[in-house]
Amino acid sequence: MYVEFQYHFILLALLFMVTAYAVGVKKQVWMLRGFQQSRIRDKDKLAVTAGYFFLNSGFFLLLNGLVHIPYQESFTPSAIIAYGVCTIIYVQKTLVD
Repeated sequence: MYVEFQYHFILLALLFMVTAYAVGVKKQVWMLRGFQQSRIRDKDKLAVTAGYFFLNSGFFLLLNGLVHIPYQESFTPSAIIAYGVCTIIYVQKTLVD
């Protein structure tokens, strides 16, 4: 494990964090695709849940861009995709009519 700057991961992390701010704090749920806005019961809870997803994924990508860990190239995308799928399933089960 050593420090190595990978700028594409750092830029992607910043994009995720800006999206987390826009969705989670400013409640701009129009940025989220795949949900019919009329079927969502609680748009504030959707915004907070999606904001946490983007924020956690952004921190994970930032850590990945700053610290080199063996086999992180295969672990990082699969972990973020699995976390995203779990978030989508949670939203579909609890917030969609």
